[in-house]
Amino acid sequence: MFDSMRPHLAELRKRLSLSILAVFVMFAAAFTFHNTILTWVTKPLNDALTQVGSIIESQNKTEWKITLEKNASTHMQAKEAPVKDPSELSQEAQRNLEEAAKEADPKMAPLLISASQAIGALTQELKRLDKRITTKSFEGKITTHQVGGAFFVALKVSIFAAIIFALPMILWQLWLFIAPGLYDNEKKLVLPFVFGGTGMFLVGVLFAYYVVTPFGFQFLITFGSFLYTPLINIEDYVGFFTKILLGFGVAFELPVVASFLGIIGLVTDRTLIGFFKYAIVIIFVLAALLTPPDVLTQMLMAAPLILLYGTSILLLKLINPHKAEEEEESEVSGGKEAANFKNLSS
Repeated sequence: MFDSMRPHLAELRKRLSLSILAVFVMFAAAFTFHNTILTWVTKPLNDALTQVGSIIESQNKTEWKITLEKNASTHMQAKEAPVKDPSELSQEAQRNLEEAAKEADPKMAPLLISASQAIGALTQELKRLDKRITTKSFEGKITTHQVGGAFFVALKVSIFAAIIFALPMILWQLWLFIAPGLYDNEKKLVLPFVFGGTGMFLVGVLFAYYVVTPFGFQFLITFGSFLYTPLINIEDYVGFFTKILLGFGVAFELPVVASFLGIIGLVTDRTLIGFFKYAIVIIFVLAALLTPPDVLTQMLMAAPLILLYGTSILLLKLINPHKAEEEEESEVSGGKEAANFKNLSS
């Protein structure tokens, strides 16, 4: 038994070796541009930090304005005099000194001008202080907690990019491994399998990058950011990010895999319809495992997978529709009669 399996194991080792070699070649190329790739990887997180910071800053300014208005109303009730912003008061004092310097004694004018300039400098300092106060409540940063953290992150993102770039070669080697067990008409599907599989994987990755991660990261960072300052560990983020993108890429391969299994006759549209209720449970479990722990991003993964499952059913209706037992028996008997007629004629 082992002797019969030996050629298949040798073929499998050959295909795996070529696939790993392709990944190593792509890794060498990707590591050269790891800074560019890392910038692309961290862009959703930086955008989320910026957006959340803007939200918190605007809210702080609103609270500051409300506080000023409350103080102004209180003072107006007590003294019937409005309270102005400190920077506005300093600007008004500066203007008054400048006007007084124009009309004052020439000996006093330099002193008034110097006082005006000092108040102007104080005004600028108050503005900078106000800006620091409004942004101090949120200083989210991407950090590393390891001595060689930046180097290992560069390795991770390079491997991630290498897997994506080497995917056509990996699918090609997979096809060459399973092709000997296929019929001649099935072997002609090599190009749709390789290009279709690569295309759907990239669609899944781009959907996760441009749709899922912006919503997920913004929600997770916003939650609790008024109490805690987010210091994101880059090592944890890269692992989390690549898991999401690879998960979506593999999930979007569902129509390609279903079509291939339908072509070789392993599944029909009735098979997927009967398995639908179990597929829904599996889809939501996968969505919970592969996405951030919030309902929105889970739905953003589950909804496309359900649509892809429905698309797979429609494809199988065209490729390998379910046939009734009577139709199958008639086709089998027709084939036997044709074979008998051929034998008699020969």
